Amino acid sequence: MLALHTALFPDATSAPAQLDVSWDVCSGSSMQVWSDYLNVQLHPRSIYVIQQYNHNGESGRLEAFGQGERLLQEHGCVEELEDRLHFYVEECDYLQGFQVLCDLHSGFSGVGAKVTELLYDEYSGKGILTWGLTPVIHNMGDFQKNFYRLMNTVLGIVHLSSHSSLFCPMSLNGSLGLKPQPPVTFPYINYDASLNYHSSAILAAALDTLTVPYRLCSSRGSMMHLAETLNFSGRKVAAAWASVPFPAVNGHSLPDVLHAYQQDLPWKPLSSCREQNVSCCFAQSVVLRGISKEGHTSCPGKQPTSPLHAFETAEQILQQYSHAVFPGAFRLISFPAAVESIPVLTSLQSSSVLHTLLYSLYKDVQKLNIRRWASFFSAGVEQADFHEAVEALRTLSQCYETGFGDDKSEDETDSD
Repeated sequence: MLALHTALFPDATSAPAQLDVSWDVCSGSSMQVWSDYLNVQLHPRSIYVIQQYNHNGESGRLEAFGQGERLLQEHGCVEELEDRLHFYVEECDYLQGFQVLCDLHSGFSGVGAKVTELLYDEYSGKGILTWGLTPVIHNMGDFQKNFYRLMNTVLGIVHLSSHSSLFCPMSLNGSLGLKPQPPVTFPYINYDASLNYHSSAILAAALDTLTVPYRLCSSRGSMMHLAETLNFSGRKVAAAWASVPFPAVNGHSLPDVLHAYQQDLPWKPLSSCREQNVSCCFAQSVVLRGISKEGHTSCPGKQPTSPLHAFETAEQILQQYSHAVFPGAFRLISFPAAVESIPVLTSLQSSSVLHTLLYSLYKDVQKLNIRRWASFFSAGVEQADFHEAVEALRTLSQCYETGFGDDKSEDETDSD
């Protein structure tokens, strides 16, 4: 799946979407592809169907990065894509940039890589925020599928990040590598990780909140501003975190809730990173939605029970909390209008945990004998180009090293 969105322009009318965590929507057995879940009528020009590959079956599938790249090298396909793109770009009064949502584990990572390259070349100076999506993987016993998934993921991260203003992997998988890890659990959500429409609903709720800093009419920043806040010093990859729902309790103020999370942070990883133990954060964007304007502080005149209780607005409280947990990190704090269903807290971070994520993928690839997998490279990726991408991944991982205890040195990691 590849989805491409032009960013909303300032004079558009936009309201926050409701976040619904009710799972009694449809039967999972009757739902097969993403369009089965879609209740919105899409404009015909917003859809381009790839006819060359099948969705189901064991053959004819878009399963390798090179297949996806090759699709976008066909003249007819590029013309069709550019025609649809120009149709929407011309409708914009002011184009901030593009959001690209792309499967990371399949051949669509190659499609996304060529799309972001096209956008980068044709719309220089515009923001490109790319979200690489991976479903929860259950069948870890099929080594060929695991190999293809790892190779697509590595190539996707390197190419998508290089042509994007900012790239963020999103998944409820515990790991993107070869070693299986259990999916993410949430303290206030019961979901079935085997159903894509459950896991995708959580990611969609988080993504709807993560993008608030540039998406709403009331937003004070732009897409490029958000990206430049996080991508300095070559750190083109960010990690997403979310508390869904945020545990706002009746009778407790926002400082009360946050004060309970001094050691264990309130959010869960959405980028297949390890759980945070207050690791080094270089910069982050924090968004809290769904909290009413009342109840931010404790009772007037009452002695503050913590530094958080001394502040009056939600923005000040979040700034203070973020500063206490991640001192020295550059921060963007957003507190938009409340949504009607559940409160959500998200954080988009440039963080040292990304060193572990990226370097572990590099190590997994180093363990493989890629000469055994000629079928993957026959799809269009040259082995020399692949080795170059692997080294680029290693270099990218080094951008997130701190030398402190929260990330190991490469020699220590190699000995694990």
